[in-house]
Amino acid sequence: MHATRKLWTWLAVICALSFAVLGWVGTEIYLSAPPIPQHVVSSKGTVLFSEGQVQRGQEAWLAAGGQQLGSVWGHGSYVAPDWSADWLHREALALQEVWAQRDFAKPFAQLNSGQQADIAARLKAEMRHNSYDAKTGTITLSPERAEAVQQVVAHYTQLFGSDPSMDKLREQYAMNAGSLPDAADLQALPAFIFWSAWSAATDRPGEEGLSYTSNWPHDELVGNTPTVGAGIWSIASVIFMIAAIAGMIFYHSTHQEESDPKPPKADPLFDLKPTPSMKATRKYFYVVIGLILAQIGMGVITAHYAVEGQSFFGFPLAQILPFTVSRTIHTQFAVLWIATAWLATGLYIAPAISGHEPKYQKLGVDVLFYALLFIVVGSTAFGWLGSLQHKGNEFAFWIGNQGLEFTSMGRVWQILLFVGLLFWVTLLGRGLMPALKTPSESRGLIAMVFLAAMCIGGFYATSLTWGPHTHYSMIEYWRWWLVHLWVEGFFEVFATAVIALLFTRLGLIRAATANSAIVLETIVFLFGGILGTLHHLYFTGTPTFVIAIGAMFSALEVVPLAMIGVEAYRNYQRSKAAPWVQAYKWSILCFIAVGFWNVVGAGLLGFSINTPIALYYMQGLNMTAAHGHAALFGVYGMLGIGLLLFCLRGLSNRLAWSDRLLAPMFWSLNIGLAMMVFISLVPAGIYQAWASISKGMWFARSPEVVHSQFMETMVWLRVPGDIVFSVGALFLAWFAVRLLTGGKSKQGARVVVGQVKNA
Repeated sequence: MHATRKLWTWLAVICALSFAVLGWVGTEIYLSAPPIPQHVVSSKGTVLFSEGQVQRGQEAWLAAGGQQLGSVWGHGSYVAPDWSADWLHREALALQEVWAQRDFAKPFAQLNSGQQADIAARLKAEMRHNSYDAKTGTITLSPERAEAVQQVVAHYTQLFGSDPSMDKLREQYAMNAGSLPDAADLQALPAFIFWSAWSAATDRPGEEGLSYTSNWPHDELVGNTPTVGAGIWSIASVIFMIAAIAGMIFYHSTHQEESDPKPPKADPLFDLKPTPSMKATRKYFYVVIGLILAQIGMGVITAHYAVEGQSFFGFPLAQILPFTVSRTIHTQFAVLWIATAWLATGLYIAPAISGHEPKYQKLGVDVLFYALLFIVVGSTAFGWLGSLQHKGNEFAFWIGNQGLEFTSMGRVWQILLFVGLLFWVTLLGRGLMPALKTPSESRGLIAMVFLAAMCIGGFYATSLTWGPHTHYSMIEYWRWWLVHLWVEGFFEVFATAVIALLFTRLGLIRAATANSAIVLETIVFLFGGILGTLHHLYFTGTPTFVIAIGAMFSALEVVPLAMIGVEAYRNYQRSKAAPWVQAYKWSILCFIAVGFWNVVGAGLLGFSINTPIALYYMQGLNMTAAHGHAALFGVYGMLGIGLLLFCLRGLSNRLAWSDRLLAPMFWSLNIGLAMMVFISLVPAGIYQAWASISKGMWFARSPEVVHSQFMETMVWLRVPGDIVFSVGALFLAWFAVRLLTGGKSKQGARVVVGQVKNA
């Protein structure tokens, strides 16, 4: 007990210090982010962009699809370009041509090598010169550069408007014509994209060869190459990671773990009769399965848009379900169904653990269910409506699609979800409180479950921190608090503690051992995970020390994975500990699959793009998608399905249970995911990485590469994996339906022994 208290103290200290540093970094980002000009003018007095247009252009881009329609500074989708890289290269080429025609009356390509070298040198000097005047809030450009900017403005105005000459390019970008029907928005959009590109190539004040985005994206035409710091901190992070892994292995080798207890002769939960609130959670799990099927369907459509940008096998589907909507639903539903599975698990186990059914608990569970259902349906419907009918910036931000990846629902829905999560924490606390008050060996585990739940509820407040006019660097800072810390952080702590608690209740691990192990694992995970959030922010207009902190601490996120094979093997042994454990075989195998995908998806694929030098070339390419699919579904998805199966085991007629359906479900999901990742996404990501390293990010995301024969072949090679994966989801749905129909036909065969005390 004394050792566990010391671990809790260390956990509190590490969290306090880590969040203090993360908060300090946020203030530094706010102070040193790329300045937003009030005016952009030429030295001859021509006004290119006026006051407020950069902010309005940001709103217009987000309302038009935002990170679901290409990306800015590398964050977003992969079919359309990274607009900051695209603008930067187009402007550089246009400026070359302006100078070539003015000085030599020839196109740049027809100049001799000396003339080209002269213009190339001038180009770098021009593009990197910081002409921002902080006193007047004005960026002043040379007349020649202003002419080049106006050419790119015309291109973007035609592209996001309805000019027929851009139809082919729109189809390649999976865009619809008239993305911005409002004339003021269409005029402002280029101001935001220009600013994002200007920030990417313009030297910071007092620095030479270092832009606001640390020279991202790669484009040697404007002198954007990796910084020295990106290389040094990449090497240092790898060395640090190896040393930390060695330290962890040494620790485990010198601290003999206590063996698992002898398992009970019978299932300790066999006699458990679900309480009314526990039974009320069953509908959550059926909604989870429905969301999985919907997410897969939207994923198929979204992937197909990479070869037919406005059609689905010839049918003009984009007229009613454009790429921006299908991808929004695909990514949003992934988070929603995984979160719903975990929330429902918490509500299910609380009365089972405490042996107490609080008054009106079932009513609370029902109210929360319909509230969450209302939020899911409402945010999806209004997001689709706003995108399809171009309802405008205010509609998009408040009740439509905010255009931010994984956090796309409008602000009203975010507020309602935040209230719902706080209500969930209240319900969970009411159910767990008797167990928290009663001294027991498991109380530390129960406390960790509740503490993680409080963080899940509280930290969703980070989705409310930005507004429609917030600086884009700060939006990204807070967005990654939500995506990384909320989804990848506290939800994982919650799920890990729940699994340990379940194994303890089954008598497969000792409570005292689990108590200290979970706190220690949480310390190791959060020590790297909290400040590791910064590895998403290397190139989003942040200070250079973000690269150092993010690289070193995110490398530590890989360290716990070094021992995950041992844990997976022990879980496999536990699945064979006693004959009755076979009843939980597929839940335990899902937990083992979580370990596998943690190593492969989060570890190998994640770290392949994690170091600053790797991410410099691969941010916003298909290697990110490979990591995202393997980690999000492989780790969090399989964890959610494992918890779902565990809860349904106690909520269903045992005679209706069918391992024959769960076997193909499990293997099809995992094999299909592996096929999808390694046959399609990884080769596509490597090919794009070659393009990015050899020529630049603009090239890796250009139609020339994205719609090359190789890349489109990679899209078609997703089909076999998608089919196998979808078959697994259908087996899960079939299994769930059988639980309903089989249970109704065999009511007399129910075995109910014992009863959990009601309040």
